[in-house]
Amino acid sequence: MVSFQLGASIAKTLIPTIGAPGTTALRLGLSALIVIVAQRPWRSVPARGDWPVMLAYGISLGTMNSVFYLALRTIPLGVAVAIEFIGPLAVAVFASKRRLDYLWVLLAAAGLWILLPIAKTGNHLDPTGVLYALAAGVCWALYIVFGQKAGKAHGTSAATWGLLIAAVVATPIGIVDAGRRLLALDVLPRGLGVAVLSSAFPYTLEMIALRRLSSKTFGTLMSFDPAIAAIAGMAFLGEHLTALQYLAIGAIIVASVGVVAGEEPGEQPTVCNP
Repeated sequence: MVSFQLGASIAKTLIPTIGAPGTTALRLGLSALIVIVAQRPWRSVPARGDWPVMLAYGISLGTMNSVFYLALRTIPLGVAVAIEFIGPLAVAVFASKRRLDYLWVLLAAAGLWILLPIAKTGNHLDPTGVLYALAAGVCWALYIVFGQKAGKAHGTSAATWGLLIAAVVATPIGIVDAGRRLLALDVLPRGLGVAVLSSAFPYTLEMIALRRLSSKTFGTLMSFDPAIAAIAGMAFLGEHLTALQYLAIGAIIVASVGVVAGEEPGEQPTVCNP
């Protein structure tokens, strides 16, 4: 989580220079190159019948990264991650049959109400940025749903092919939008840092963690991602949130922990960094 949010912090410094599409192109494009070298995906090409769900999985991943970086243009990192977190939280709640989870939904809704510009809290968040963060949450939910189906169809190689598809979708758009600025000497090293810190390195650590931790423990720990994002935003980007915004993020974290803690043993974790 720390690695992922460090990568997001670096990405936010790139957005004013090469734009959100260009930043997405660097992250996914360079990550795809790393994966091709490390995983050699041509050894496990999906069967013809698996391609529809693989495409849906990859497109949801590419779109999620794109709209998340569009959100970071105008709203703080911690707030963006907290709003985006509604996506996996919704997936977990819809998959649950416990009545107690409705209480967690209300708590998350209260936190979201405080963060959204519809509440008169004086936060003055950019409405467009909030909408992009909400769109990222929807894409995250789709990523989880299609990712679980892709994993069942194609095993562990599904993640590799999902990333490659996402790169094919998003990278050309970023190249057209940013052009030669992507190759600037002050841009490319940071782009590589984003690719490593936001994709290659945390993905490897998550795979190790999932082999050593139960899904419930893993999901509970991942629920603290918005808090780490808020700390990273404050430490590396100088983004200081209001006390009410911290309270709202805390409410969403508690709701996520409550939902994940109620998952049955052996269930797939619904919260992970894509």
